[in-house]
Amino acid sequence: MFPYAAYLRIYEPVTAFPEPARTLWTAYADSRRRPRRIHALGAEHRDAARRVVSAPPEVAPDRESRDAYVRRVDDTIYVSPWETRLRSWLAFERFRGEHAAALAAAFVPPPQAERVTRQFEQWKRAGRPLRPHILTSTWHVPLDWFVPFARGERCLMLGAPSTGYAAADGRAADAPEEHAGHGPATAAPARTLIYVTSMGEARRRVAAALPVVRENLGDGSGEVFLLSAGRLDTLARWLGEFHPRALVELDYGGLVHLLDDRTLQGDESVAEMAVALTGMERGEVELTVAMYKRLLARWRPVRALESAN
Repeated sequence: MFPYAAYLRIYEPVTAFPEPARTLWTAYADSRRRPRRIHALGAEHRDAARRVVSAPPEVAPDRESRDAYVRRVDDTIYVSPWETRLRSWLAFERFRGEHAAALAAAFVPPPQAERVTRQFEQWKRAGRPLRPHILTSTWHVPLDWFVPFARGERCLMLGAPSTGYAAADGRAADAPEEHAGHGPATAAPARTLIYVTSMGEARRRVAAALPVVRENLGDGSGEVFLLSAGRLDTLARWLGEFHPRALVELDYGGLVHLLDDRTLQGDESVAEMAVALTGMERGEVELTVAMYKRLLARWRPVRALESAN
């Protein structure tokens, strides 16, 4: 069972990486030993679980991961590095900032925490990049993550390996290959909901939404679950850090296990967000509120499951 988290990933063309990374990722994409798309999330989860249950817990690996998610579009290889060490550092920094020192110490002994913090500070002082290719959100999909995508970019696959695929409209479907372009980069049957778009489209949609949201909702943080111009601006700056010909992927990840097939088939979150933004722009308050309420009604109960037991 995957962790109950969704993921926003950037796939950069392999030519965007400097040497020797470019050569290494090119060879990696052709390797038969790398984890395929259907197995990659599980492999990440197993590695993280192993580190967490060790004594003392291993907050971040000593070396950066050499694995990545891979897509092929025509003759171009796109890579989204796992960057497990960097993502672990960033997650631990957020964890310590959001919890009291005594509570944080109950999970990670202070000597271990200080060692991890020193390592991360050394990384920062060396001028290494701090923006990961993958963002993670536990127990829900942030509303701003729906903005970069369009309804037609959705690919929903239902069913299990023993039963085969059922497409979003209920028809039988073949398992898409990793080189299938804007379909999910899946090498074998899996239950998944993914959106993929070009970086150009993602930036354009976020840029168009920003002034609309700022005028109608403001920049304040407010409730953490709601949409705001501040969050959209953060997303826009993150997208701006990558190659202009990159791909952007929203993966519902393990959240699909919290929703039944009918709920996933009826999930129109991206389309509802687009309609809400159009309503804001046109001053159609009732339409905007209706779409916004539908989004909150779908995702608030999912997020509430975090503390259900």
